[in-house]
Order: sequence, then structure tokens, then C-alpha cells
Amino acid sequence: MGNIFEFKQFSVNQEGCAMRINTDGVLLGAMTDQSNVSSILDIGTGTGVIALMMAQKFPNAHVYAVEIDKQASERAKENFENSSFSERLTIINSDIFQWENDMRFDLIVSNPPFYINSLHNPDQRRKVAKHTDVEFFQGMFKFAADQLEQHGTLQIIVPVELLDKLIEEGKSNGLHLQKQIDIQSFTDSQPFRSILSFGRENLKMVQNNFIIYKERSQHSDSYKNILKPYFLAF
Repeated sequence: MGNIFEFKQFSVNQEGCAMRINTDGVLLGAMTDQSNVSSILDIGTGTGVIALMMAQKFPNAHVYAVEIDKQASERAKENFENSSFSERLTIINSDIFQWENDMRFDLIVSNPPFYINSLHNPDQRRKVAKHTDVEFFQGMFKFAADQLEQHGTLQIIVPVELLDKLIEEGKSNGLHLQKQIDIQSFTDSQPFRSILSFGRENLKMVQNNFIIYKERSQHSDSYKNILKPYFLAF
């Protein structure tokens, strides 16, 4: 894959970014749902792809994107400025937990670093982009509890191994799991990622499964349908 990834309504230059466009990110961007959205926050935006997908999906919303890596934030800024959504996109180069603001958001999304308890990458920028620990998620839930609107949701994609821990962490911050989409490669394979939606209301949790491939190297109809608004290939 080259440095430029062309979507139907925008393009993403990935040059110099520690984390490039991946399946997790585009699935989260395509499958995020929320009504009455006017303000969105993307935590750890990287190239800016999820923020751009949010801007396309929610045409009346302003999207704020926070990225700790300066080079990545500069690339995301470039990608934002080159899009037709530029007036509704704002990049912030900061650690999310040191970003001082008094805003409230209808929707917070994140494709977070999640290699907990794994060997850290020796490249420092990739280490920051791909690794985290329990404290990161504790901080993220606290941040969301403080800055979500009353009706707002936190929507993230994570490995299934983290589910129990994150559900408990959400509850301890007054955020309840409202929806869970388990991602599988094939119909007969085990889920490896989950898209989780947390909100303040303790609703009956909705759980679904999503299959990426109907056979090897052939995407499922569901995958094609959700990414059709974005991918040139579909």
C-alpha cells in the first residue's frame, strides 16, 4: 500500500505516520452510530481517517481529533485541510489527558493502542501508537464520563480479551455497555475484536456479530455494504 489511500470523498496521506490505516479503524468509522450528533471527538486520530469518516457520516457535526504524536498530527491536519470537510475538522496535538478544554461531546470514538502486557516495540513512536496499559483505559473512561453529553456515547474497538476489564472500568465511571459488535474473520472463527458502545443509561445490552470474509480473500456482503460509502472498490 502506498502513502496515499484514496476514499470516495477524501484521501489520506499516511507518510511518516507510525500507525497506518487498518481494518480496525475503518470498521469503527463505518459502524459507529449515534443520533443527534453535533460534536465528535476522535482520541488518537493518527492519520485522521476515523475523524474524516465521522465528518462524512455526520454532515452537521464538528469533529475534534486529538493526537499525541506531532508528526502524525501534522499529517492529519494536512489530510483535514485537503478534504471538503475542512471547516468541520479540528486537530489538537496533545496528550488527551493533558488537553484542557470545557467542551462536551455527543460522541467520543477511539481505536486505542491496546497491546497490554506484550513486549514493547523498540521504536518509540510505534510504541506510543501501539501500546498502552490499564491506566490508559482508566483515564479514557474518566475523560469520557467528564466530557460526554448526557445522551452521548463512547465507542471503541478493542481485542475481545479486554472486554470484562473494560466493562467494569466503564461501570466504575458511570458508563454502561449498551452495544457490543463482535468481529470475526469468518463465520466459523472466534471473535478477535469488539466494537463497544458505552453510555450513561443502563439499557438492555444489544449484541451482534460481524463477519469480514465469506471466504479467504473475499469480503462478505456485510463488509462491502458498510464500507461502500467510503471505499472506491465497493
